[in-house]
Amino acid sequence: MSESSIFPAPPSFAAQAAVDSARLRQMKDDALHHPERFWLEQAGRIAWASFPTIASSSSFEGDIAIRWFADGRLNASVTCLDRHLAERGDQVALVWQGQDEGQVERLTYRALHERVCRMANVLRDLGVGRGDRVAIHLPMVVEGVVAMLACARIGAVHVVLFGGFSAEGLADRLVNSGAVVVLTADEGRRGGKRIPLKPTMDEALERATGHDVRHVLVLAVTGAETPMRAGRDLALAPLLAAAAADCAPAIMEAEAPLFVLYTSGSTGKPKGMVHTTGGYMVWASYTHALVFDHKPGDIFWCTADISWITGHTYVVYGPLANGGTVVLFEGLPSHPAPGRWWEVIDTHKVTTFYTAPTAIRALMREGDDVVARYALSSLRLLGSVGEPISADAWLWFHDVVGRGRCPVVDTWWQTETGGILIAPVPAAVPQKPGSATLPLPGVECVLLDDKGRIVTGEGEGCLCIARSWPGQARTIWGDHARFRQTYFSFHEGYYFSGDGARRDADGYYWITGRIDDVINVSGHRIGTAEVEDVVATDHRFAECAAVGVPHDLKGQGLVVFVVPRGGADPALAQEAALVISRGIGRYAAPEQVYVVPDLPKTRSGKIVRRLLRKIASNELDALGDLSTLADATIVERLIVDVAVVEQTGAVP
Repeated sequence: MSESSIFPAPPSFAAQAAVDSARLRQMKDDALHHPERFWLEQAGRIAWASFPTIASSSSFEGDIAIRWFADGRLNASVTCLDRHLAERGDQVALVWQGQDEGQVERLTYRALHERVCRMANVLRDLGVGRGDRVAIHLPMVVEGVVAMLACARIGAVHVVLFGGFSAEGLADRLVNSGAVVVLTADEGRRGGKRIPLKPTMDEALERATGHDVRHVLVLAVTGAETPMRAGRDLALAPLLAAAAADCAPAIMEAEAPLFVLYTSGSTGKPKGMVHTTGGYMVWASYTHALVFDHKPGDIFWCTADISWITGHTYVVYGPLANGGTVVLFEGLPSHPAPGRWWEVIDTHKVTTFYTAPTAIRALMREGDDVVARYALSSLRLLGSVGEPISADAWLWFHDVVGRGRCPVVDTWWQTETGGILIAPVPAAVPQKPGSATLPLPGVECVLLDDKGRIVTGEGEGCLCIARSWPGQARTIWGDHARFRQTYFSFHEGYYFSGDGARRDADGYYWITGRIDDVINVSGHRIGTAEVEDVVATDHRFAECAAVGVPHDLKGQGLVVFVVPRGGADPALAQEAALVISRGIGRYAAPEQVYVVPDLPKTRSGKIVRRLLRKIASNELDALGDLSTLADATIVERLIVDVAVVEQTGAVP
């Protein structure tokens, strides 16, 4: 398909949209030329106890200071719940759909408010206060959303942890965040499997040396028998039943932290990104309304786990701030049979469906006939998130799922950005399959070449941002120097995204992927250094290099090269894979591990990962200049070794 292929919004959609092209031009002009006025207007989208008089006092230079609406005061749970009670207290806020068809729970705004207040009182009664960190380690159940909002209500900082993390991965995050209370469950359900959450958390707490969690609250999800440590572990259900149904909200400064969320980095340990209350809530509400053309009566389903930033912003805070109805789904796309997601859409009359290219590609493989069995007539907008979407997947989503009548908003953003930065405003910006299209009003994108020079017009470079936006992360928890080094050292005065992009003649952006050593596997960011650090803990391996390769389902697959200390034992490949899965989580299991005699290095000892990527991807006709290698003969040896494994499955 040509990159010039353009899909404007269908007339039936455009006629009812809140923002047309003229309105979008006006918003962009106001944001550019009158930013203080523009952002104070946007601040009116949420509830304030004390409305701010200053929008931004941010600087991308020097020590890096990012501040938005700093003299304002608010509570995030009030914006999401209390302010809706008078007009829509009996409207459904949250629809929970379990794995089985009959497992459904609908909570009105009034009922959700009560559940949040009870959870908040449980936490308060355990001594949790403003600024304390609470780790939430739950499956996709209502209590996960309730716990996040309960933390916000009392001014605690939530740290949501993915259920697929290993004990080691959890321990690192518990220690780094200094969590005082943990909420976990006996088990999670994932298709026909049971995920042992409490046992994994118990192991993590044993590994979290030097840090003591005061209490572990345990939610019964499956009813599995769970060991409980006296004095520390408490069953959650009795505490909730006994708690008061109302809880006065803590009024917080706009720059008070709302949550810490960990994301993988290209070097060292995962980074705890700090998002604060005022700016993040404005950005969540603004982007959800603008990009998804949110309307009263919309049923919004974002398939992301709440432990990721997409789940934070577009399962919880954005839709609820805007008074929407959210679907929370526990199951898998094709369990117990292909078509499960389409069944959920028809059952709950979903109007907006936001998912990842990995899921779209998996659903494509099931065949068009599976989709055709469902009406999907409630859908009016589709969205894609997590990685660049290919043109063929975009077209299938548009034509087969959306029946050609739903705009597709392909969105680019990051954990660090808090919400969407580049996406088509659906009725105002025609879509191009595979392109994230244009920056939103107030987002000033710049392409820089490898020398830090601005690329004008058509061109390609590193995607950077020239000015702050309200949803931007403020720092890395406990390590502002790392924050400054990671995101602002590429070129002074610019936020460095780490992604490459190309801009076409129409000004549309096409994301080309990571330019640092972060691999995007099915939307999970995995730092190569994180993988290599884990392998280094096993002294059977002298060296290791992790790279990402194209994968037709996951977007990227993780491939690892290990150099053993002894001989090339055939079992070492599997052992290295187990070390990675145990050390990081099952989601980081490599596609392939190659046991090799050495790695390609420059004369200064730097591993040349671009060569490993090409060898692993079988791109052998474009290996490039090998003259800088300390030993160029290793390249031919690696090519042979990889070929042997691919052909026979044996370690050479």
